[in-house]
Amino acid sequence: MAADSLAASMGLKDGDVIYKVGNENVKDEFKVTPLILTTDATSVTVLRGGQQIELPVPSTMIKSLSQTKGAGFVSPRFPAIVDAFSKTSNAEKAGLKKGDQLIGVDSVFTPYFQDFQREVRKRKDSDIIITALRGADTIKVNVKVNEQGMVGVAPLSDIRQLGFETETKKYSFAESIPAGFNRCWKTLSNYMTGLKQIFTGRVAAKDSLGSVISIGNIFPGVWDWESFWTLTAVFSIILAFMNVLPIPGLDGGHALFTIYEMITGHKPSDKFIEYAQMVGMVLLLGLMLYAFGLDIWRLFK
Repeated sequence: MAADSLAASMGLKDGDVIYKVGNENVKDEFKVTPLILTTDATSVTVLRGGQQIELPVPSTMIKSLSQTKGAGFVSPRFPAIVDAFSKTSNAEKAGLKKGDQLIGVDSVFTPYFQDFQREVRKRKDSDIIITALRGADTIKVNVKVNEQGMVGVAPLSDIRQLGFETETKKYSFAESIPAGFNRCWKTLSNYMTGLKQIFTGRVAAKDSLGSVISIGNIFPGVWDWESFWTLTAVFSIILAFMNVLPIPGLDGGHALFTIYEMITGHKPSDKFIEYAQMVGMVLLLGLMLYAFGLDIWRLFK
């Protein structure tokens, strides 16, 4: 794994193999950050130099990850193989080609893309010498780094082409039903953990709330049927949970009044229900406007 500065602050290092978050084993390296966010884990166990090391998760880590959305916290290390160029790529202008493997910046060896990216960012608005493998040849190219610390290359990121192992688990129709219920419950449990983190102050509401803009940004930019229907199911579960909360204006509010009538034998007055519904709607509309305002603020941040 490659660790960014936030991950390094809790003791993680490049090359660590993360195999446990809290008490949960890690089978998918891409789920390390979500596991830390949703399980309230207090430790991360890694393999380093053949030894098991348990690293504590700081109490402020959840809030920090929420602020950065976990971007780049930890990621699988992979070689810097050029897959595409930006429209104004200085690397392409200098002579680099698709398929070149970038292994050095000036005199620094960069076996992984994260190493290459880190070294290039250190040299903003300057000329560098990139060492690359092209077939059996090793070439050196002089490239200008722009003010943002980039040279305009996009690395090969297909995990299968890079040699990562993937696992596909298939279910029969009968097996898919309990598996679906288990995944539904786990999704709901993670959502409830997120709500608890907001109400206990471990996560700032402004970093976690969002409106339709945030929802739209979660969906991938290219069609992926699995991602689309998974996210659709997640939002359906969340909406169903929110709808049964005992808030006037929602179904849960109506159920609350019905339960009150069943217990006491007296129906709340129509005037009381009317005012309660008004208060509930004001709270809901206020929350919606607040979330939408946060999204607008993020767009111009």
